[in-house]
Amino acid sequence: MQLMVMPAATSEDDGLIHAAAAGDRAAFGELYVRYARMVHAILLARVPPGEAEDLVQEVFLTAMRQLRRLRNAGGFRAWLGAIARNKAMDHFRDTHATASLEEAPPCGTAMPDAFLVLERIRSLPEAYRETMLMRLVEGMTGPEIAERTGLTPESVRVNLCRGMKMLRELLEAK
Repeated sequence: MQLMVMPAATSEDDGLIHAAAAGDRAAFGELYVRYARMVHAILLARVPPGEAEDLVQEVFLTAMRQLRRLRNAGGFRAWLGAIARNKAMDHFRDTHATASLEEAPPCGTAMPDAFLVLERIRSLPEAYRETMLMRLVEGMTGPEIAERTGLTPESVRVNLCRGMKMLRELLEAK
């Protein structure tokens, strides 16, 4: 029988998840530090930039309240990502998809480059969209993205490569 060796970060995360589920606020704070950028990127792929920061807080509040119900610490990353995606959907249900005035450029003006790029990234397939935002907006490295999302490093590399190619094509077509 072979032993499966878990990466150190995963086993360390498991310990933090168990401690946080038992009520250790410092452990939950460390999970926040490790995963806030991932959650922010997932939200930014779906909601206006000004809303994403508040929703990050809501995602972690929900996670803190429900952490004891998580059956397997190994599923934490996917579970946290699902909470973020659900919060984004709830946000649009609650606001009926209305953008605030400060989010939209004034009428008759060109869209600022950052908003244009974000709009184009949001039009990419979901697999590329989240990975691209983690890299370009959150500044995460490929290995960090793989570690936080549970994707293989090769999948992250492929998603970034294909996503960048698609983004370049979209920006050149503008």
